[in-house]
Amino acid sequence: MQTQQYKSDIYNAVKTALAEDIGDGDITAALVEAETKYKVHVVSREPAVICGVDWVNETFAQIDSTVLIAWQVSDGETVAKNQILFSAEGSARSILTAERTALNFLQLLSGTATTCKMYANAVAGSNTKILDTRKTVPGMRTAQKYAVSCGGCFNHRIGLYDAYLIKENHIAACGSISKAVQKAREHCAEKPVEIEVESLEELEQALVAGADIIMLDNFSLENMRKAVSISKGRAKLEASGNVTLNRINDIANTGVDYISIGALTKHVNAIDLSMRFV
Repeated sequence: MQTQQYKSDIYNAVKTALAEDIGDGDITAALVEAETKYKVHVVSREPAVICGVDWVNETFAQIDSTVLIAWQVSDGETVAKNQILFSAEGSARSILTAERTALNFLQLLSGTATTCKMYANAVAGSNTKILDTRKTVPGMRTAQKYAVSCGGCFNHRIGLYDAYLIKENHIAACGSISKAVQKAREHCAEKPVEIEVESLEELEQALVAGADIIMLDNFSLENMRKAVSISKGRAKLEASGNVTLNRINDIANTGVDYISIGALTKHVNAIDLSMRFV
């Protein structure tokens, strides 16, 4: 994922976060003598899947490139309670100013990755892939999509531009499922076409229309199994709606190809981290 766009997104996200935090200056860090040097360890106060190395590095780089960062873990690695994640050494003022922004990124993204790992583990052994959605923290789309992959889940479309997802209101505005799919093929033939259906009858219409992926919106387990039998591989099937960790294995066992879950990025429990001076 080390693309130019990825790097640019990190730079801009960090720049915005630092601007809102620092404003015209960190008045508390200014109480520390300019020549004071410190070394700190950052530890996880709970088990977690780590994600956010590049965001932490960029935060310190924008504050003070002379601060030395030494990581003991990598993105995607599972850590234990009280495990050291990285150390920072250099200007005490710079470290104190960068601390909160750096840890905000790390705790949010590690929380996302940790949640995703739980869902991925719940369907281990099946052929079903867990997908994220566009229900991300504004301005953090790239970051959270990356965290999803670190946790062992997969990315749905990135935004409104890279794949079609034709939902109920789109279908109503276009006139029918077949018309919506036809217009999508005419508009951007190279883009994958996914359409949402709410019944087995609509599933049949979507299959006839030639959709690549069909989202089964709030289908019962019984109807998911029927949908798999009806489809016979003519389209990929994605279960969505009312998905919980307790139900996810049952859903995977129906034979659907994907399960999309907004909670992967929407309901994030940030990981508890601590910075300790050595």
